Amino acid sequence: MTIIFHIEGGLGKHIMATAILKVIRKAHPKDTIHVVCTYPDVFKHNPFLDLVHKNGEHGSFYKTYIHNREANCKIYYSDPYTHSDFILEQDHLYNIWCKQWGLEYNGESPELFITQSEWDYYKPFYNTEKPIMVIQPNGGPVGQGFNYSWTRDIPESTVNNVINEFKQDYSVIHIKRKDQKVYPDTLQAMDGFRSIAILLKLSNKRLLIDSFTQHLSAALNLPSTVCWITTKPKTFGYPMHTNIQANTPNLKIDFPSNLYQPFGLSQDITSCPYSKQEDIFDDSLIIKSLK
Repeated sequence: MTIIFHIEGGLGKHIMATAILKVIRKAHPKDTIHVVCTYPDVFKHNPFLDLVHKNGEHGSFYKTYIHNREANCKIYYSDPYTHSDFILEQDHLYNIWCKQWGLEYNGESPELFITQSEWDYYKPFYNTEKPIMVIQPNGGPVGQGFNYSWTRDIPESTVNNVINEFKQDYSVIHIKRKDQKVYPDTLQAMDGFRSIAILLKLSNKRLLIDSFTQHLSAALNLPSTVCWITTKPKTFGYPMHTNIQANTPNLKIDFPSNLYQPFGLSQDITSCPYSKQEDIFDDSLIIKSLK
């Protein structure tokens, strides 16, 4: 039988999908599995699939893999973000993703397969005199119109407090895009995510947000400190991490005109329900976790 697993969304969702792929493989141990996705590099060297195809570059996919095979083909293609249990925050995304197709999730974890060649090539880029602390305080796509989204990003004051606490003993390496803020006393990592995976493996401490790096750290079995503001670890998180939730807002929440979600991952400071950025997190909890 031909099995097709189609994934849409961002890099973090694709890394999560490597766990769902394990569930699908368990249900179809002898079938041919095709993955259709936006980030095929996530599935490089993955033994749980047979072929991976990039969205928009898949050629005559229907003619080659579906036409005249309808009776011997199964397609896993629906977005768990549209499921009632996700919208109502009633379960973890992994359970929802599997439940919508009648599959059973049994704690399968995401996994990235790094070759020795990749390790040998990228490792020298991250040689430092001190142990490495990695931070990813900001996420989101290019072109969102602002550098700080209060709904997910760690406030600048908190980031500076963490850097000042650890800069004497650690090389603080900031995972960022070129258009994002540069923090003093840090080095910057703007590489592809497979190179970032090597950096995470080399690091001693990790301060992350609900973005691709927290999923990547889970895929590499690296417990990290993860800060959460409007998204929740019960939906997207991992028990291996120390998950730190933001304080309760101290201003009235003015919900934007979203349809099914109270907040967007990218919202500017004008909608922030905290009187000042220092109110969002208890910085001492973050520093204690990192120590």
